[in-house]
Amino acid sequence: MTSTMERVTGRALIVTDIQNDFCPGGALAVPEGDRVVPVVNRLMPRFDVVVATQDWHPPGHLSFASSHPGRIIYDTILLDGVVQTLWPNHCVQGTEGAQFRRDFDMQLVRAVVRKGMDPRIDSYSTFRDNAHRALTGLAGYLKSLGVTDVYLTGLATDYCVYFSGLDALEFGFHAIIVVDATRGIDFPAGSMQQKMEDFERKGGRVVLSKEILG
Repeated sequence: MTSTMERVTGRALIVTDIQNDFCPGGALAVPEGDRVVPVVNRLMPRFDVVVATQDWHPPGHLSFASSHPGRIIYDTILLDGVVQTLWPNHCVQGTEGAQFRRDFDMQLVRAVVRKGMDPRIDSYSTFRDNAHRALTGLAGYLKSLGVTDVYLTGLATDYCVYFSGLDALEFGFHAIIVVDATRGIDFPAGSMQQKMEDFERKGGRVVLSKEILG
């Protein structure tokens, strides 16, 4: 994680994986993924802390279908004891697909958290890997700044945003998903709505950006 340290209080905006491979034309494109960018750009000045997350897989990551002969994209397997959906190769370290969208304004980003770097286990959440064995350091960083409320945006609603939200709650933050500043894969169909309802049942909130922007 790269960051600038200055103690603040209040709210943090987590901008999840606004990378070329998750936007139209990318290897794992989220429908309308590019449309979150202008909303996120408008939101950032309203927050004390802005953190961007970046999927950053080594070549041959075991979450890639290509790493498992005979398997196809969207198959599920057990990976390091965790149920894993197999994805197309995406966000490989150093590739253009792993880079942030050029129209995403990075000027207000205080820290960049990279995840998914362990070749053996995926990391949907920006707080820790899917097996809950390794932390990214984000929770400690936010707490060191006095952050209490975490607002989540980016891609994809039903995977990295959702799991980051659950972990934010578990680590003791108030967690809020700004749903119109996200887009989802909705695989399997209907899962996005189910996950938003689950997030709210567990104590999270789902809001629209207009509730923040006024």
